[in-house]
Amino acid sequence: MQDVNKRNFEEEVIQEEKPVIVDFWGPSCQPCLKLMPDVENLAEEYGDQVKIVKLNSAENRKVCINHRVMGLPAFILFKDGKEVNRISGGELTKEDIKNLIDESLEVSQ
Repeated sequence: MQDVNKRNFEEEVIQEEKPVIVDFWGPSCQPCLKLMPDVENLAEEYGDQVKIVKLNSAENRKVCINHRVMGLPAFILFKDGKEVNRISGGELTKEDIKNLIDESLEVSQ
């Protein structure tokens, strides 16, 4: 799973042709850290169907502000450079993220 930041966000997320899920996480966010292995497993499971990247919110505050990320963890789905869906909150599960990915694949077909 690739890390993105303010320098490569445009290229790796906005300009990407396939759907992209951005995992906005923080190093002091316990729900974020708990979900991280599940997110990494989903990235492997879906392979080339969808790109899943992670962004450290503590190091990239401006990106978070630009995309109105108010709480962590947050997952935003981008398609053709535009946000099409998002989920967030400390109660998120692997299934919630999987559903977001599956919805993005349905939209893509």
